[in-house]
Amino acid sequence: MREALFIKRNRNRWRQIQDNPSDHPDEMAQEFIQLVEDLGYSRTFYPVSKTTLYLNGMAAKKYLAIYQNKKESGNRVIHFFRRALPLIIAKHHRVLLISFCLFVLFVAIGFFSAKNDEAFVRRILGDEYVDMTLQNIKDGHPFGVYGYGNAFLSFLFIFINNVKVSLYEFGGGILFGYLTVISLVQNSVMVGAFEYLFYNNGLLQDSLLTIMIHGALELSTFVIAAASGLVLAKSWLFPGTVSRIHALKQGAKEGLIIALSNIPMLFIAAFFEAFLTRHADLPLWLKLCIITLSLAIVVGYFIVYPIRLRRKLNAVHF
Repeated sequence: MREALFIKRNRNRWRQIQDNPSDHPDEMAQEFIQLVEDLGYSRTFYPVSKTTLYLNGMAAKKYLAIYQNKKESGNRVIHFFRRALPLIIAKHHRVLLISFCLFVLFVAIGFFSAKNDEAFVRRILGDEYVDMTLQNIKDGHPFGVYGYGNAFLSFLFIFINNVKVSLYEFGGGILFGYLTVISLVQNSVMVGAFEYLFYNNGLLQDSLLTIMIHGALELSTFVIAAASGLVLAKSWLFPGTVSRIHALKQGAKEGLIIALSNIPMLFIAAFFEAFLTRHADLPLWLKLCIITLSLAIVVGYFIVYPIRLRRKLNAVHF
């Protein structure tokens, strides 16, 4: 058989294994057996071709996936956070980048819209909230809103509400991403208008240093949640070489996993907002440490680590 015909006959199956690998043990084993058979044929008839190198790498990854799955079956939680989740995130890094760019764009739109229209902040945040904040600024407690109420009850309310928002943005992806994008736009514009309110009163730096105690994590979850919904929408709109239903199932699974990865950060962000942000007089060094560590966790786990892990796996040869 000519190499071109060999590739044509098996190309779709290889792409399916590469882009949508199964995580079921029996199916993983079957995929590995098929790859080994294809690799043996390719080595026999096309020993120095790119096809053989490609199948060699594919088989190596599948072998490592099976071995790792058996090795870590006793501790699935660690395996999930060390390998499964980072690889899913790496697979959808472009979607995450799009979500981040939309967030930054609409924060800027919210900020400059407020700058050019005095009534914009009140339309976005509401008269009651704006009047309360302005009164707090006048009284010398610009961030007093974070000090109201019982800290523990505030923590529970914030955490539950933000989890609902995260899951809503994921679920919105089923309507071609429309609800996901609308939610991201609304939250982003609100952040921009909110920051302009403090900027207009000469408190932008104080605002960032105080609110980013919890905001570094919370705002990151906005981006990640929106990315989870866009992953679902992408699978529905652009199924690629597989059937639309199969792509939708895979997109729903991976999007939900990304959305649920927000929960630990939402928990910590809610704790920070309820128990720390209310103390606007925290030392500057402590604020900077919390913000820097939070950003390092987000960038490290959701950007740097997935890239390094994927490169490491791609570099392995069978």
